[in-house]
Order: sequence, then structure tokens, then C-alpha cells
Amino acid sequence: MLTTRVVAFVVYGGAMLWALERLGVSGTVLWTALTGFAAVGAVAFFAAWSVLSNLFCALLIFTTRAFRPGDLIELIESGDKPGIRGRVLDINLVYTTLVEADAGTGSHTLQVPNSLFFQRVLRHWRDTSSPAER
Repeated sequence: MLTTRVVAFVVYGGAMLWALERLGVSGTVLWTALTGFAAVGAVAFFAAWSVLSNLFCALLIFTTRAFRPGDLIELIESGDKPGIRGRVLDINLVYTTLVEADAGTGSHTLQVPNSLFFQRVLRHWRDTSSPAER
């Protein structure tokens, strides 16, 4: 089925190119325009990929209820690096806002892209305090 469609596409495309060339349109110009449009489309797709990934991950966060506003979460980095820890303030379509409480300097607001929650290990406490805060 797929091979039939591919063959039909190639045959129809070739016939259209042949007809346009008979009408005086240069095949080189057509090929240049086609590859130019394909390149622009590929660049636009890769530029939008990050945004689309965050939107899809937000949908997964909302449906799986992995965490909610008020929960304390930590994204664990690989190796000996400290992770990102904070209380969930807000979840929107692009990022999740965390409030990171630092003992010496007060609190900081972090905006973490939603796709990061599916690329790292997530530690999460549903009650009001983490083991470090108890």
C-alpha cells in the first residue's frame, strides 16, 4: 500500500515536472524552489520542536498528575551534581514555576521547561515538607 502511494507520487510528480517544462518552466528553477521550500520547512520544524515538546509534556503532566501546585519536587541530575529542588507554584503549557527556598539568600523563582521532567529522574513529596525540612 505504501509503496503504491510512493510510486504514484513519483509518477505524478514526474509528469507534472515534464508538463511544466513543456510549458517553458525550467526544471532547475523548479528543483531549486522545491529544495528551498523543503529546507525552510525543516528549519521551521526544528525551531518549533522545543515548543511542541513542552506542550506535549505539559499535557502529560496534567493527565498523569505527576505533581501538583504545592508539591515539593526535585529533578535529580546525573552524577554528583545537585538537582533542581523547589515547591511547585504553577504549571502552564510551556514551563513549570518552582519556588526554591535557599537558607541564606531567601527564595528564588525557577521556570523549568516541562520537557525536562521527562528527561530527568523526579523525586517528589506530596506532604508539606521534604525530609530536609522536617
